[in-house]
Amino acid sequence: MIYYIGITKDNHLEKGDSINNIDITSYKWFWVDFSEPTEEEMKHLSNTFHFHPLAIEDCVQDLQRPKLDYFNHYTFFVTHTVREENGRLIKEELDFFVGESFIVTFHKHPSVEVTKVWSELLAQTSIEQWDTYYVFYELLDKIVDNYFPIIYKIEDELEKIIIQTGIQPMNSLMEARNMLLQLLHSVNPMRDLLYRMLNSHHLNLNQIDERREYFSNIHDHLLKLSEMVMSNREVTADIRDSYISLNAHQTNNVMKLLTIITSIFAPLTFIAGIYGMNFKNIPELSWKYGYFVILFIMFLIGISMLLWFKRKGWFR
Repeated sequence: MIYYIGITKDNHLEKGDSINNIDITSYKWFWVDFSEPTEEEMKHLSNTFHFHPLAIEDCVQDLQRPKLDYFNHYTFFVTHTVREENGRLIKEELDFFVGESFIVTFHKHPSVEVTKVWSELLAQTSIEQWDTYYVFYELLDKIVDNYFPIIYKIEDELEKIIIQTGIQPMNSLMEARNMLLQLLHSVNPMRDLLYRMLNSHHLNLNQIDERREYFSNIHDHLLKLSEMVMSNREVTADIRDSYISLNAHQTNNVMKLLTIITSIFAPLTFIAGIYGMNFKNIPELSWKYGYFVILFIMFLIGISMLLWFKRKGWFR
């Protein structure tokens, strides 16, 4: 569907669900939202708005890297929205065409952020402060704010993993690490996008100081997000290394115990093997106390080796 909101010259708000018969030049500024558009509706991007073919191509293709491109009368933005679903990170693309008198949003999936800002704008009794860049700011702010709950949830999962051991926590750790990597691939380009905006001479941000402060605040949030993602990835790496070290330590202890047992029983097995041979002329076999003497010698060897291992520190 295609929806639009138009702000007339006298600051009246008009809305509709078709742009076939509207005169966009009659509005002070307007917002058109392409929500899950059909192929026929996508043609308005070129036929009605005459956007650049490369920008339209980026809209049609799935999940481009967050970026911005400058054109003559507008700027094209690619952003990523994220949500968590059944333990999986779902990333979706939300595209913007932003000019002084219009903003066009394009998304192939339902967008919570667009719905929320759309409802806020319709609920306004005074819209003097609203313009295309303010709508863009509100949408970006909602997009970035939705990153934080996912990070906090991952941090809670990591706290649970720290106090657990075994294969299942390690699987959860790898899933969390993978989600953090996916977040990093969205957060860092979004951060760079805001940095380019704040330091660009192409965008009309310097005329109103509050705009720069608003977008700078989003940039600060993205810097915080980037630091949180990186620090949590370091935590996952530390947990993984600790788990591997602990497993290696436990394996060494098991091998040490098996080595001690094998070392003790090796001479005992040797003695038992000698007297287990089927020779008739073994002198000790006919001796009255031979059995008890051999047992005593075997016991003495075992105790002596245990004491020797202890002295060497094998039981520490």
